Amino acid sequence: MSSVLSVSQINTYLKSLIDQDYNLKNIYVCGEVSNFTNHYRTGHFYFTLKDEKASVKAVMFRSSAERLRFMPENGMKVLVRCSASLYERDGVYQLYCEDMQPDGVGELTIAFEQLKEKLSEEGLFDAEHKKPLPAFPERIGVITSPTGAAIEDIKNVLSRRYPYAEIVLEGVLVQGEGAPAQIEKAIRRFNRLKCCDVLIVGRGGGSVEDLWAFNDEGVARAIYESEIPVISAVGHEVDFTISDFVADMRAPTPSAAAELAAPDYKEVLYAADKVLDGMTDKVLSTVDKYLLCISACEKVIYEKSPVRTLELYTQCVDALSEKVDTLIKRRIEFYENALSHYALQLEATSPLKVLGRGYAMVKNEVLEPVKSAAKIKEGESISVIMRDGTLSCKCEKVALNPEN
Repeated sequence: MSSVLSVSQINTYLKSLIDQDYNLKNIYVCGEVSNFTNHYRTGHFYFTLKDEKASVKAVMFRSSAERLRFMPENGMKVLVRCSASLYERDGVYQLYCEDMQPDGVGELTIAFEQLKEKLSEEGLFDAEHKKPLPAFPERIGVITSPTGAAIEDIKNVLSRRYPYAEIVLEGVLVQGEGAPAQIEKAIRRFNRLKCCDVLIVGRGGGSVEDLWAFNDEGVARAIYESEIPVISAVGHEVDFTISDFVADMRAPTPSAAAELAAPDYKEVLYAADKVLDGMTDKVLSTVDKYLLCISACEKVIYEKSPVRTLELYTQCVDALSEKVDTLIKRRIEFYENALSHYALQLEATSPLKVLGRGYAMVKNEVLEPVKSAAKIKEGESISVIMRDGTLSCKCEKVALNPEN
């Protein structure tokens, strides 16, 4: 008679049989993920792999799940490296997965798209969060490899375009396991110390694996939280990383990042000269305009000023004075001519002329002219006025003409 076995004995026995079968060790199984669960406490992945005809339960413990660069999703076709065993408690066999690869699509591509979608939904790529770059930075921070070509390209460009800016370099790993943590720490350190005006984060070209440090979620969040404007300069123009999407500005190369970070001082000087010329022309034009206005105002003020009124009256007075002078001169000439005429007449009738011809004038004692001899009495004193003197005489006899 067969012995009676417990359920646990049966499950233990079956588990031992499966565990001893080397054909079920380190095998690869391809299938579609369904019923996927990411246990929030343990970090273990629980899911089912299925194809068109069958399905099998699978588990990936946290130690293996942490190494994945993407998050499995329902409906995703994957290739898992695993071992088959029996889960004694439930009496079902399941696959214990150690590694997982997307079937037909690269693991890194899946991880990139998943993180991109996640951060996009959170708004880390939104334009309203982008900060403007400073026009004239005094200090330009650079986070890259201290020995790579990127820092040399940046130095060369800045020395040529904008030698006035100071370059503050934080040397970090830009690929490999420790790179993301160093890049994130450097970004946060720059912000804590506030030691630059704009920050360039990047490296030169390489494979997807080489650039993967810039697809790290921690790096992306550090860039997003940076108070300093960040320029992402990773790889070449065709390369895109998560850092490019979250940064305030994306540059296709480190050299292009240097050009974005600072202006060309020659162009600045040229623009400044143009502005200065324009300002000078405008100032001169404005001055000319106000000078014309001032001249017009001065003319109006002058026309209405007391000085102008006085000048007008003075001009009138001068004109009248000249007219009066002319009239006076004419009147004087008239009277001079008249006087000359009368003087000639007087001279012609002057007693002196008569006296000069031998005639004399007689005056009585009271010096009245005597016109008739009958007016003089004998013995009366008389004065006889001649041309060259006066005679005092005494009339001895008066002899009148017979006709008188």
